[in-house]
Amino acid sequence: MRGHDNREVALYIPLARPRPGFCRFRYDEIFGAMTERSSDGLDERRRKLLFRAWRRGVREMDLIVGRFADAHIAALDARSLDDFERLIEVPNADLYAWVSGAQAVPQSHDSTVLRQLIAFHQHAEATR
Repeated sequence: MRGHDNREVALYIPLARPRPGFCRFRYDEIFGAMTERSSDGLDERRRKLLFRAWRRGVREMDLIVGRFADAHIAALDARSLDDFERLIEVPNADLYAWVSGAQAVPQSHDSTVLRQLIAFHQHAEATR
């Protein structure tokens, strides 16, 4: 290809420069890390649940479920872990509606862990 060397192509590509309004800080530096708990010392099942609790895909649900997991994951027994795994599978919109009180919790998902999650969220809201 005649006439196409790197010098000619470089003329068409402007240098990267900051854009107005572009976020120029690291989120973790200002707000802290998402999780306050390390997965060190947890068995594999609990580590996976902690990871999934913080990565639901919706920031609000990450904060609600992730903070609860940080506080309680180490103390949950086998049955409670089963219940928590089922809660992780619930769609974000449904779980948020149950936690916020916008919808009643269906009997099929009513568990001790969900009630603990709701109480944990209500306590966090009350202390703000």
